[in-house]
Amino acid sequence: MENEKRRPLSNVRAGETVTLAGIEAGRGLHSRLASMGLVTNVEITVVSNNEPGPFVISVKNSKMMLGRGMAHKIMVL
Repeated sequence: MENEKRRPLSNVRAGETVTLAGIEAGRGLHSRLASMGLVTNVEITVVSNNEPGPFVISVKNSKMMLGRGMAHKIMVL
């Protein structure tokens, strides 16, 4: 049931707040994202998701830009 609710962060609309459920990538990307504060159960607010513009999120009062490929590997609830 939980897997049915999981979706890539890249599919979340601007203004939505979601919870990080997991990262479907290798160790390198896992550690890079963890150093940015993107760890399991953290709340993420999507600030901007305009194609082809930047993908901007807010985590713990910090805004950051992600590549769309990276955002597609981050699974949220």
